[in-house]
Amino acid sequence: MGDHGLEKRQFGHRARLALTPAEALRMDGQAHAARTMWNLLHAWWQMMPKEKRTLANADAAIRQARRDLDFLAVLPAQAAQAVLKTYFQAWKNCWDGRSGPPNFKARFRAATTVDVPQGRDLNITRVHRRWGMVNLPKIGRVRFRWTKGLPVGKHADTGNRITGARLVNDPLGWHIAFRVQTLEPRPAPHQGPETGIDVGITVPLALSDGETYGHGAWLTGREQARLLDLEQRAARRRKHGRPGERTSRRLHHTYDQIAGLRAKAKRRALDWQHKTTTKIADMYGTVVVEALTIANMVKSAKGTADLPGRNVAQKSGLNRSIGGEAWGRTVTLLTYKLARRGGALVKVPAPNTSRRCSACGFTAPGSRETQALFVCKSPDCGWTGNADYNAARNILHLYRMGLALIPAAGRAVVRRAKRVKPVAAR
Repeated sequence: MGDHGLEKRQFGHRARLALTPAEALRMDGQAHAARTMWNLLHAWWQMMPKEKRTLANADAAIRQARRDLDFLAVLPAQAAQAVLKTYFQAWKNCWDGRSGPPNFKARFRAATTVDVPQGRDLNITRVHRRWGMVNLPKIGRVRFRWTKGLPVGKHADTGNRITGARLVNDPLGWHIAFRVQTLEPRPAPHQGPETGIDVGITVPLALSDGETYGHGAWLTGREQARLLDLEQRAARRRKHGRPGERTSRRLHHTYDQIAGLRAKAKRRALDWQHKTTTKIADMYGTVVVEALTIANMVKSAKGTADLPGRNVAQKSGLNRSIGGEAWGRTVTLLTYKLARRGGALVKVPAPNTSRRCSACGFTAPGSRETQALFVCKSPDCGWTGNADYNAARNILHLYRMGLALIPAAGRAVVRRAKRVKPVAAR
């Protein structure tokens, strides 16, 4: 935390690299060397007795490996040290219960990345309104797409600087993700109103004031037809392959085309989420959402051999729709964007928010007659309205009643607390 009302902020910025075919080939070599280094470290870990699994011994092992194996030498020394640090951090996360144990990285399933730990090695300059130049170790000067102001040159100092980067390869090409550190004024408390948000599939975001945010298909009609044709082509080629036979280059090329279209859809979805959550964070001071356990919601209905499930295909389609909306990512984006503006995000219990009438409070199982229509079953009320709007009002009502979920002892519990105005993020 800085002085004089300033606070430290760390974030990432991703930009597209413009690599020549020769530079892309060298980048692929570095990425595969980094993946091989990880696999060698994991094999070394499994062979060594527990008392010899130390950072110093692992460091000596990878240094020896880079001297003995020429193809590992293409990986810069600092990038190799970053692989070592990441591997040991993976074991710490496992021991703390935050993730499973690390494993070997496959050639075609693992993400290909290369770390540049030191920001001073990048030597970033802006050469054009749309393009910048960055120095990549053992690659040289490379252009990247300039879409955001970065603290470089006269704008860089101790508090505002780029601390490092990571080179990431996805189906749309190589990108660079900068790690940026800035000092910014602490935000004043957000003076905007409160709102509840109900997430869904037909209506992605419904607010308690009647506002809704929706989107169309992430791929155009031609792109969807192209994706279907590629998936059918891949299925035919996979069907005619022999058991145990290596995947052909033609089938791999088809897989790459499928991955490219899916990555394009994901980019468009993320762009919509960023723009929508930014608009909500600018407008509202307190945002209330349901505490959904999404992992339980998308479990398969297949069942077991003794107790087979029902409507398995329909449940699979619902699970894909829920995963496509990425509700958890929406909450994550809202959390940090509200904190930067002095607002707050609050979670409330999810049960009965869609079955309770927001006008009279009566709860009945059959109140939600259709996906979009809510009809109160109370003889004294009979309120009728949009079901998503009704659920959003109920979510906001739970917050105003003080039923907010407060983490305690590693789990979320309901506590009735006095409402307070949102304070600046600390």
